[in-house]
Amino acid sequence: MARIYSELNDSHLAFIQDQHLFFTASAACEGRVNVSPKGMDSLRVLDAQTVAYLDLTGSGNETAAHIRDNGRLTIMFCSFVGNPLILRLYGQGEVVHPRDAAWPDWRRHFEDLPAERQIIVLHIETVQTSCGYGVPLFEYQGERETLPRWAEKKGEQGIRDYWREKNQLSIDGLPTGILEN
Repeated sequence: MARIYSELNDSHLAFIQDQHLFFTASAACEGRVNVSPKGMDSLRVLDAQTVAYLDLTGSGNETAAHIRDNGRLTIMFCSFVGNPLILRLYGQGEVVHPRDAAWPDWRRHFEDLPAERQIIVLHIETVQTSCGYGVPLFEYQGERETLPRWAEKKGEQGIRDYWREKNQLSIDGLPTGILEN
């Protein structure tokens, strides 16, 4: 049975802290829907209506483009061990880049991670829980080392070059804002 809340409560916070993986979902007004898995201890709950994650460089930058288009963002957690539960956070997204004046205020919440690109903030409007009875059981084995090795090999300038080549436009041709001044 699904339940709706206006903000995160203590049981939601405890559940989020136990998760190693979360998913983001976004879509522009037109075009493809994007769903992305995220991990590496990159998400922080800042208060009952705000979460943020340190977004790492990837092959695309769909979430940033979609937020620029209409702001809509959903973050989903689901349990793979223990009690079955799915937790969705619906709201308006905000993208904070290292060039932004607000960057230091947001960035202080995170540990250093490889290939940092931007911070995605979700201003929560609705929290929904539902059963996770259909979610299979999986055991967490650890984080992959691929991204840290890739980022180290690329270096800071190589990552910026990668953004220029791969992260400026969404798959549907929408601007992401990654290199704007």
